[in-house]
Amino acid sequence: MTGAALELASEAGQRIVTPDPVESPLCIQELTVSYGQKPAVFSVDATFQPRAMTAIIGPNGAGKSTLLKAVLGIVPRLSGRVLVFGKPIAKVMHRIAYVPQRASVDWDFPTRVIDVVLMGLYRELGLLRPVRRHHRERAVACLDRVGMADFADRQIGQLSGGQQQRVFLARALAQNAELYLLDEPFAGVDAATERAIIDVLKSLRAEKRTVVCVHHDLATVADYFDHVLLINVRKIAEGSVATTFTAENLQKTYGGRLATAHIDQLKLPAA
Repeated sequence: MTGAALELASEAGQRIVTPDPVESPLCIQELTVSYGQKPAVFSVDATFQPRAMTAIIGPNGAGKSTLLKAVLGIVPRLSGRVLVFGKPIAKVMHRIAYVPQRASVDWDFPTRVIDVVLMGLYRELGLLRPVRRHHRERAVACLDRVGMADFADRQIGQLSGGQQQRVFLARALAQNAELYLLDEPFAGVDAATERAIIDVLKSLRAEKRTVVCVHHDLATVADYFDHVLLINVRKIAEGSVATTFTAENLQKTYGGRLATAHIDQLKLPAA
């Protein structure tokens, strides 16, 4: 079936609406990534909901970050296909913004905060076009949105981890994308930064943008996200938080290693 959505009947007889791959902001088909002889991600299919916030969840080593990097072509795919708004991702990279893990960035590189955000305008500026006043104003507006406008002239390496993460989010905002991919945006940040980031992400959803996050904190999933993709090398489950973020699916994802007491503390849907 093509059109606005594919409607699939669940085992319980309920109607589950899955976006048509042509209309989904991100559709992953049989994606496999291998490091040597060991698959890091194996034959994962996922179709992400538009205008929603989705968490990619799984244990350490499950392939969450690898999946995101393979989508973007940062690491090579052994097999599989990625469609963004129904088109091969290489043709629509301008519609995507990416925030990498903070630990993967060289923070010793000597550059100012404002210059980092201006990097988000590189498709618009190119290599030779000068940075105009309106470009700087746009960059400052993005910094203001994450509470970092007062740090525009500070060296990026002088900032705290949480401040650095906000700056990279501001750089993504400058791209004015439709699909935002973030790799553990809340890892190692203070509570104030986490609140600032989630407020911005929810505002993007309100603006009808799509947000996909690799996420590690199970305690905040129900408060932060609309949908989840649970993986442990393979896909375990995919769907709304209300129907998919369950104790049974979590134990499948984590190989039965989650303590019952820990699961009881999560905001899980009623059985």
